[in-house]
Amino acid sequence: MTETSIAVIDSRAMVALFGTCDRHLRKVRKSLEVGISSRDGKIHIEGEVDAVAKATQVLEQLQSRVHRYGSLAEEDVDRVLAEVVAGRASLPCAAIGVLGGREVRPRTSGQVKYVEAMRRNDLVMCTGPAGTGKTYLAVAMAVAALHQEQVRKIVLVRPAVEAGESLGFLPGDLQAKINPYLRPLLDALREMMEYDLMKRYREEDIIEIIPLAYMRGRTLSQAFMILDEAQNTTISQMKMFLTRMGDGSKIVVSGDTTQVDLPPGARGGLTDALDRLRGLEGVSAVKLTTSDIVRHPLVQRIVDAYDGRPKKRR
Repeated sequence: MTETSIAVIDSRAMVALFGTCDRHLRKVRKSLEVGISSRDGKIHIEGEVDAVAKATQVLEQLQSRVHRYGSLAEEDVDRVLAEVVAGRASLPCAAIGVLGGREVRPRTSGQVKYVEAMRRNDLVMCTGPAGTGKTYLAVAMAVAALHQEQVRKIVLVRPAVEAGESLGFLPGDLQAKINPYLRPLLDALREMMEYDLMKRYREEDIIEIIPLAYMRGRTLSQAFMILDEAQNTTISQMKMFLTRMGDGSKIVVSGDTTQVDLPPGARGGLTDALDRLRGLEGVSAVKLTTSDIVRHPLVQRIVDAYDGRPKKRR
């Protein structure tokens, strides 16, 4: 038998962590067969050595989510428990950094692999469903690299492919017309830095957010380049983008191969690149799954429903 303890952020965080009528706490106790109590501003865990280690890991991950979102859903507890019990959440990974006034770090085993792949490779291709942090973590890594002077420029790129809606008749100049395509990248960036700093970096071209077509003919050195929604690129567009890499640059390509807006029958550039480049030195391919979804818990159930997976009875 052994015992350990975890410091709690504050009393409100403890309430969210334990759940209504301690339902989250009871689930952890029952699943791992440990004793859990709270006193003196700490959570105390006792039981067999291995069970205590796993319970500590579960509670630390859940507390991190409470710190970030202020709440905890039952699905979050189920997911973290399943990962820890299966040994999929044991990979160590340092935080990306303190960005936008808060610490940013991967929160699932798949995200850990993704972040580590970006740290170790110059080209990373990541696929996965909505809500798995593909764009968010890539932007975080880019901003951290810029702050640490590992790169001199961030280039955020998206293909201007319409998802079933025509934007051609929107009012405004070219920038106004392409802005809807680039908005998700801008939203992610705004969470990572102060507005005035982001505005200055964009005015000085330290940060560029542009459509894919604008990359043709360029070579970018010491840049962190992110291609988002890459499932909507053609093979020639993907080749064009990947060959923009100059000395000291990194590229992250992300997309969801189940949400392709290309014409029927067209082979996507992301799928093609995964087949052609997988296994090359300096290239890493990461696949995130529904277990890596960190948006609202309902998002995971929505993705499962569209993918034809059995519904969870509540």
